[in-house]
Amino acid sequence: MALKLYNTLTRKKQIFKPVNKNLVRMYVCGPTVNDVPHLGHARQQITFDILRKYLIFLGYKVKFVSNITDIEDKIINKAKELNEDIKTLTERNLNAHLEDYSKINVSKPDVQPHATAYIKEMINLIERLEKKGYTYDIEGDGVYYDISKFKDYGKLSHQNIEDLKTNARKKLSEEKRNKEDFVLWKFSKPDEPKWESPWGMGRPGWHIECSAMSESILGLPLDIHGGGQDLIFPHHEDEIAQSEGATGKKFSNFWVHNGMVNVDRVKMSKSLGNFRTIRDLLKNYSGEIIRYFVISSHYRKPVDFSEKTLENAKNGYERLKRIIDEIKDDKKINEKYLTEFEKAMDDDLNTPKALQILWKLIRDEKAEGKIKTIEKIDSVFGLNLLKKDEIKVPAEVLALIDERENARKNKDWKKSDDLRDKIQKLGFKVDDTSDGMKVSRI
Repeated sequence: MALKLYNTLTRKKQIFKPVNKNLVRMYVCGPTVNDVPHLGHARQQITFDILRKYLIFLGYKVKFVSNITDIEDKIINKAKELNEDIKTLTERNLNAHLEDYSKINVSKPDVQPHATAYIKEMINLIERLEKKGYTYDIEGDGVYYDISKFKDYGKLSHQNIEDLKTNARKKLSEEKRNKEDFVLWKFSKPDEPKWESPWGMGRPGWHIECSAMSESILGLPLDIHGGGQDLIFPHHEDEIAQSEGATGKKFSNFWVHNGMVNVDRVKMSKSLGNFRTIRDLLKNYSGEIIRYFVISSHYRKPVDFSEKTLENAKNGYERLKRIIDEIKDDKKINEKYLTEFEKAMDDDLNTPKALQILWKLIRDEKAEGKIKTIEKIDSVFGLNLLKKDEIKVPAEVLALIDERENARKNKDWKKSDDLRDKIQKLGFKVDDTSDGMKVSRI
């Protein structure tokens, strides 16, 4: 068996092999911290957390880098809107992202660079592009990348470069040469953050940030570069143009992109009023239920968040936990089911199929080694399937349980059975075992 991943660059599944035999260097575009994290962040974070954990499951060492964008147009505009200092805004929102990601059981990156800490590296990258003739200045605006100079522009998004080069403006000498040319360095405005550079005071463009950070920390070519499908063009296309133009090296061997998020079958957006944050979900659903929901769909397909789909995920997850809680550990491993799990995951991270295999395992009355096998599968899924939940039993139910215990001591079996029925109607089950009485939710 071998892991196959769908590579956006080649538009096909390919056997994954890292540059260095046992080390995977993976870079995923992290959040722009202009606001608290939303459902799109949840989907992306869980997707690449699963990929990272599966690579570790397969025995690879993984160096996982995911950045924090703390300088960008959205941040500047948001700070102006709130009449707030940029650093205060970004630190508050960064804390919200870190808190919410931990609640959906996403492990922290090995390195989480802030864009503002890599300004020197960004300037160096722009200088290399300038020396090779990829750049031009627009007076009073900034330093731009000329896409016509990079012959492979459009290879990731599979767009025709001749169409992209068509100029939408008439004043070629004063404006952008091509409509998709993008800014590398923005000249400073009075009320914006600024740094010194060979071109004057200013700040980096958004696309240059990830190119500089990924090259500086991981080196090129990367094994995997990831993000949401909305980043394919222009962000990732522009990263390739910058990095490959400056270095002459391939930027990344694999490009992995997760599908988009809808809310009640409509694309999520603030303008439509259907914008949902992770915190909105966490009011009613645990982080494990959100993860269960996400892995129930293939990562490349669109996913629809709705009350109905989340309730279905909640019911499925809680039923799964209840069954697992009843399984005894025989200290064995079930190689058959573990192999089936790997086969599903090796096929471009087919988590829905892998989840079906987990259900098949727990329902197989003849299967041995269930607990240890679940433990291995859950090292990838991150669903806390073997964690014993503390059951909060209402006072009314506790009183009935005490009354039933007394009835049993007095050998009043009819009363005991009647009380058991009352307890069940309130949503709880009482089991009398050799180890004593056990209470669980129905």
